[in-house]
Amino acid sequence: MVRVAIIGCGIVGASIAFELSKFPELKVTVFDKQPPAQASTGAALGVLMGVISHKTKGRNWHLRETSLQYYETLIPELEAATGRKIPFNKQGILLLCSEGEDLSKWEKLAATRKSQGWKLELWEVERVREFCPHLDLNHNIIAGIYSPQDRQVDPIALTLALVDAATQNKVIFEFGVEVAGAQMADSGKFDRLIVSAGLGSAAVTASLNQLVDIRPVLGQALHLRSKNPLGNPDFAPVITCDDVHIVPLANQECWVGATVEFPENGGEVQANADMLDEVMARAIALCPALAEAQIIRKWSGLRPRPEGRPAPIIEALPSNSKVLIASGHYRNGVLLAPATARSIREMILQ
Repeated sequence: MVRVAIIGCGIVGASIAFELSKFPELKVTVFDKQPPAQASTGAALGVLMGVISHKTKGRNWHLRETSLQYYETLIPELEAATGRKIPFNKQGILLLCSEGEDLSKWEKLAATRKSQGWKLELWEVERVREFCPHLDLNHNIIAGIYSPQDRQVDPIALTLALVDAATQNKVIFEFGVEVAGAQMADSGKFDRLIVSAGLGSAAVTASLNQLVDIRPVLGQALHLRSKNPLGNPDFAPVITCDDVHIVPLANQECWVGATVEFPENGGEVQANADMLDEVMARAIALCPALAEAQIIRKWSGLRPRPEGRPAPIIEALPSNSKVLIASGHYRNGVLLAPATARSIREMILQ
């Protein structure tokens, strides 16, 4: 029996717990000072930008592709096991290109994706207008890039389902418990320690005398309810344009976001109301009906971004091979969580 401790129960920690729970030879315990999905997971939009990403090779594309493939079976598996409904939008992502965008790079990417077995379509403005009559395409929009195999999932619902399913498989969850990395690693109670605590991973690794430098980037979003249905009920993809996402939900609701706000002078990052107003203004310019929508809530969250190296960090701690890091996913924690979990599983069971 291999005793495994996981620190952190956002989408990444919960995914690792569920993946490891499938192996009876692993005894898994998860610790978090908060309830599940509270930090960056609770502020994520859950947009899975894999095929439409310009990452086409190496580790970054491999992680994206693995996760997208796994999600197709993971969601129904979790729903069947837990009885929970996990909102999962399989209508794809429609990215709108503004004037000045180099469409040849999208043609090249579409050809690459076709060779990899994935679909990516270039739409003329007339076709975008046909499928999305609620959008105002007069603001310098020159084309649409439709990715039918990308997805969007509710991050909180997914995390809670992962916790339930892992619990059924005898994983122990300890919430409201703050633990020190050095204490955990040296206690003798666990054979492997997995650090998936997002921004908290820096403090945990520092206590192990091996700081993994992860810094905060703030994101803000809004939850809206419109007076009337938006667009075509039979075609409701995520709409993205100039890094603003409009994420359709049930009951004429949607999420709009998200900002990218870095700390000034290396200090704490504070939510900037003007930036959220700008995002909302750009969303309304794209979808005028949102001007009449009711704001149900506004929220923000800090995303963990590695300093001076690519995201995410999935590796053994250099100074202690029994400690594995699965953190620093920046803006792609939800997208990359399943592939991260599989990578950690392979590292433990190798």
